Formats: sequence, C-alpha cells, structure tokens
Amino acid sequence: MSRYTMYALMLGAAVALAVTGGADAACMSQKDNDDFFAGLAGAPIPLANSCCQMDVCAIPCPAAHPKPASGFGVGIGIMIAFFCAIGLGAFYFVGGKAENFFVAGRSLPLFVVTLTLASQSIDSNALLGNADLSYKYHFYDGAVLPIGLGLSLILNGIFLAHKVNEELVLTLPDIYGKKYGKAVEIVTSICTCCSFLCLLAGNLVGMSVILAYIFDISEVGAVFLSGIICLAYTACGGLFSVAYTDVVQAAIGMIGCLSVAYWLINNAKEEAPPPSIGMPKTAAYTTVTSGTVANQDIGFYVYPDDATAAMYDGVDCEFTAGAKCYNAAKWCPSEDNCVADNAAYPIGDKRIFENQMTDPAALTPFPNAIFFNWATIFVLGFGNLAALDFQARCMAAKTPLQARIGCILGGLLTFFVGIPFAYLGAITRYYYGPDSKYAEFEADTCSTILDLPTCAAWKPDPQAFIKLLTTEPPAFLGGWGLLGIVAASMSTSDGAILALGTVFSHNVVRHFVEFDDKKLLMISRIATIPFAFIAMIIASAYKSDHPSGATGYLLIVAFDIVLAGCIVPLFAAFYWPFGKPSPAAALIAVVGGTLLRVILEFSLPKDGWLLLPFAKKEFYDYGVPVKDEGTLYPTWFDVPADEKWTPSSCPQTRFEDYTGVDSLASPLFSLVLFLLVSGIEKMKGSPLLDFGDWSEPYNKKINEDNAAPLTKA
Repeated sequence: MSRYTMYALMLGAAVALAVTGGADAACMSQKDNDDFFAGLAGAPIPLANSCCQMDVCAIPCPAAHPKPASGFGVGIGIMIAFFCAIGLGAFYFVGGKAENFFVAGRSLPLFVVTLTLASQSIDSNALLGNADLSYKYHFYDGAVLPIGLGLSLILNGIFLAHKVNEELVLTLPDIYGKKYGKAVEIVTSICTCCSFLCLLAGNLVGMSVILAYIFDISEVGAVFLSGIICLAYTACGGLFSVAYTDVVQAAIGMIGCLSVAYWLINNAKEEAPPPSIGMPKTAAYTTVTSGTVANQDIGFYVYPDDATAAMYDGVDCEFTAGAKCYNAAKWCPSEDNCVADNAAYPIGDKRIFENQMTDPAALTPFPNAIFFNWATIFVLGFGNLAALDFQARCMAAKTPLQARIGCILGGLLTFFVGIPFAYLGAITRYYYGPDSKYAEFEADTCSTILDLPTCAAWKPDPQAFIKLLTTEPPAFLGGWGLLGIVAASMSTSDGAILALGTVFSHNVVRHFVEFDDKKLLMISRIATIPFAFIAMIIASAYKSDHPSGATGYLLIVAFDIVLAGCIVPLFAAFYWPFGKPSPAAALIAVVGGTLLRVILEFSLPKDGWLLLPFAKKEFYDYGVPVKDEGTLYPTWFDVPADEKWTPSSCPQTRFEDYTGVDSLASPLFSLVLFLLVSGIEKMKGSPLLDFGDWSEPYNKKINEDNAAPLTKA
C-alpha cells in the first residue's frame, strides 16, 4: 500500500458519522467515530506498525529521524568540561572576600562587562526558545525574545547602569534597602528570587533538550545533569567564575550560533515552505454516487490559483470545473516514485510577514498572537531592569561609564546574535513542518478555516530545531551551533544560581543571623544548592513536551514577576523628583503590584493559547468532528460536489486567553499606588506606615570582619 492509499476513504470520513456516546477511544474521542475507522481498517486502531493519522486520515505516519552522530556528544562533552575547569579555577581569585564573590572585586573591564552582559541576555531562551517559537508559530513569536532582552540592556544603559554602579553595593536588593529600608529590601529579595528560579528553570530546560537528544538520555535526567554542572563551578568561584566563563562561552558560543544561523539562511533548500504540491488519487477511489472509477492521472488536490498550478504543471481537474489539479502522471507515476505532501500550505509560507506586529489577521488562516507579542517585549524590556544578573555585572564594572557602555553594546550584540535565529523558524518548518515527512497531526480535530474534517491540528516536534542542526549544516558547523546554545544556557544558568545564593544569604538571612564575610561566603555557597535543585524540579515539570514548556515561556514568567511590583520603586529610587522617595509607598507598590498579578493570573480567562479573543475568523480553536450527513471530503478535493463536507459543521469555540493583560495592568497599578501613597504622605506630613528601623534607609558594611551591624543612611 502506498503512502496515499485509502486517503480518499479516510480523510473526511469522520464527518459522515452520527456521533453518539462519549467513551474514550484510542484515536477518536467518540466511540462511534473510532468504531467506524476500525471497521474500515478491519481491526482496532491504531493498527500495529501504524498510527492514528494514517488509520483515520491516511496521512503517512511520521518518518523516523536518524540518531545524531556520536561526534556531537564528544565535542559538547569536552567543551562542557573545559567551561567547568575555568569556573572551578576561579575559586582561587575569591580570596575569602564577599566583594570578590558577589561583584568580582568591581574589577571587570569594558570588554568583559559587555560580553558577560550579552551572555546573560543571549541565553537558551533567546536562541533555542526563539527558534522553537518561530518554528511553531511565526517569525515575531520568536523574535520578540531577543528584541525584548536587547531593549532591556539598552534601557538599563541609558537610565540605570551608571547609577547602580555608583551605589557600591553587592546586590540589587541592597539598593532597595539603601533607599527604602529592610522591609522593602526583603520583599523585593523574595520577588527577585522567585523570578530567577523561573529564569534558571527555563535555561535548564533549553540545555537539557540538547543533552537529552545528543546523549539519548531522559529529559528529566538531562535537567538534573545540567543543573549540577552549572552549580558546581558557580558555587566555587562566584562572579569571577561566572564572568570569565561567560567571556569564553560568549567567544565560542556566539560565533558558533552566528555561523550556523547565517549558513542555514544562505544554504537551506527553501527559506520557507513553498506552496504545497498536493497528493494523487488512490487506486481504491470510486465516486460514491455513481460508482465511477476516478482518473488516476489526476490527483485529489485542487490548486488554489493559476500561479501555483503552473508551478507544478497542474492538469484540468476531473470533477471541479475550471480548476487545475495535481499532475499524478508527472509527480506520482508509481508507488515508489511519488512526490507529494499534505497540502498544508496552499499558497506557501513566508520567512516573515511584515505586518505580523500590526495586523491580527496577518497569519491567516492561522491566528496571530499580536497582543501577547507586544506584551512580551514590554515585559522583557522593563522587567529585566530588575534582573539580578544584569545589575550584578553593572556593579562589577570598573567605572559607571563602563557599566553604561557595556549595557548598550550588550543590547546591540543581543539583537545581532538573537534575531537571526527567528529566521530559522521558517527553515525548520520546511524540513519538519506540516508538509514534511516528519509531520504529526491530531486525528480527532477539525477546522472550518483550514477546511479539514479531520487531522486539522499539527503537532510541532519539540526537538525539530536540534534535529535540523544535526542533519542539514556540515557536522562541524551544526555541532558548533549546538555548543553555542549549551554555552548560552550555562552562562545564564550560572549567573542565576549565583544571584539566588547571594541575594538569599546577603539580603534575607543576614537580617536575622549575624555573621562575618567568611560565613557570608559559606552561606552563599550553601544557599545555591537548594535553589538550584528547586529550579531543576520546576524545569522537570516544564519539559519541552509540556503545553507551556517552550523555553521562552519561563523567561517571560520570570520577568513578569518583578515587573509587577519591583520596577516602579527602582526607578523612583533614582529619579523621584520630590526629595527622598517614600519607603511606605515603595512597600505598598511592591506588595500591591505583585498581589494584583497573582490575582489576575487566576481570575482572567486563560485557555493556554495566549491569544486575545479578536472578533476574527482566525481566532477559533480546533473542533471535534461531528456528523454531517452525505459529505466526506475537504472542499479542495477533486471529488463530486455532493461528497464534500460542509466546513461550518465543525463545532469550534473562540480562543479566550487574556495573558498579557495582567502583565501590563500590574506595573501600572504599582505606579498608581506609589504615587497615591506619596501624595497622601505629603498632605499628611508623616509616613503612612512606620515599621521603625525596618522602614529606615540604611547602608551595609562590607568586607569587614563583622558585617552584620547596620548604619542608617
């Protein structure tokens, strides 16, 4: 039986059934549907050595992908060991001083600051998450990640980096303590730690996807392996380890990522999936009404326009007057010599749709997450200003000017390296998309706008981009690209681990337990362990096959947390025009913005598709096939008109996901609270809330035998 035998009998047959009952079935959610296809197949489905999309829709089962060559694993293993050796060697530079561990002795030159900031920004989210999202959806769905991250560094360079460096503090929450007191410092420390647990988890997911595929291990095992590797050298050398491994990882990784990206852009067979060629009729097909045997030289697929028909030498259709159909005599002369596809792109795909960020219908017939994409840029652009790792590198710069320039250069470098990866999404769709031999579909789905009675929902391969790198470019270049993504994951993961340990020990524990510099170092190193393992557990729950498991999703969640409450007090700390900013206003803004974000997370409608419900035909979810008497096939099949289904018979509901509304509303609410409390205090002439010393701004002493005593600012 050829790949396309029984196609006509099965593709649209689900809509010819009377749907009753509701028992679960192997391929179809309705028992009557499943029984019908089992009757056609002569046995329960899926058949042995078959799959649901073949037994229901006659779409060939996804082809098996070859295993990656062993050389990929050897090369990546050697380089990971090399990175770890550099990080572990930095243990000797710390010298028992907290300032060395936390901010590398404030000694980092401009080129190190630039590369280490870019390394934190160009992580597995900006690369692998970017490529994954642009493959599953489209260009800007991935590109918004490096755009938002790069924008954040540039904004930080313009507004905050030099001021953060001038404060001579060890961590970002120190600034909140210095400006607002211990209460605000502790609350923001908790928020930023929660944020960085998600950031770390997202990067562990990205690194683990590669290690799991290359070394053929479970993804959960790869998550814990990735976390332990990064934890080992980070806990030893602190920011010295992180900064100088970042430089090496940036030099090797960024060049590798750029090289493989531009090679694929210039050498791929197609820059995006071309118009579908279609499929032939099957030898078994006869018309239902007349019993006429169809002309086998004319395929099922009806071309959407003359240009596409001319591209593939289409022939006059048998049943569809005035239309051109698949030329089976030319493209499929025999079962073992057949060029065909799944007709997923009637007019072809594009590398980029220029109006994707301005028109909700730009991707028709597919929905466009335009609102969420703009919200993502805002969340990353402003939420990242409260990123512990970014600001730690600004503190570690030799001068305020170098911190400022390093941020701007790092942001531009993020654009230069990250955005090209969004172009690779369309290339990945060509090799692993719905028209490829690896395509997988959900059999029990229909769609009106796609004109599909069954098998409407395509299931993207979460490993598609990694498979692309191991098969299409030269092996050396593909391995270099994979190594670049691993290096990017490591460079951000180690920074996140360091930030979690230092903030927890220095800004939380130290308020309740007195200890000197050496004990601070010990507690910081110990604290990295539980945080790293918590992040590993989160990453295990959000693996690549999780509905929200794309690496980019956890990145957005991470900075959504701090955007909600921490950004307004941070800007006010440096730019409040009416004297000293209010500690009470800052505390209420942090708590209020964060609480609203949590409330909206659970109160707003969210169906998981991240699509605001625009009143357009593209914004409907896939339906479950139901009865439509007398119709069998999609309208783009060359069959008698009375055998075609009625697309409106597919029961679909509108997408309803307000994700992004909460992200924008929470910081706005935080700003309103800050202004309101500040205004009330000005009219009242006294603080609205007073927690004694906990409301008093103060300075920490550092690098002394006993750093616990506090002095008021």
